[in-house]
Amino acid sequence: MTDAPPDAPQGIAFTLDGVDEITFARILRDVMRDDAFRRPLQIQAQEPRPGSPARLTLVFRPDERTRAVEAMQRLKTVLLRHGVQVDSVRVPGGD
Repeated sequence: MTDAPPDAPQGIAFTLDGVDEITFARILRDVMRDDAFRRPLQIQAQEPRPGSPARLTLVFRPDERTRAVEAMQRLKTVLLRHGVQVDSVRVPGGD
């Protein structure tokens, strides 16, 4: 069994199907300016490419889980402001 260490970073992953490059750049701009996403949280971004949707992952350590869930809710608000439908969200340990 290859369990991750208990303090290993985790991520809440958002898949953003149908988001174009301009909208994605605007979303990233808003996220980078928002205190909800300040360190120690991190945002990993994958821009949209042909055949591959945009992705945003909110990375956090387990001791920051509460703050990460709050940031996830804030990210949903940012996405809605840009008219983005969230196609899927994967939350670790959310089963």
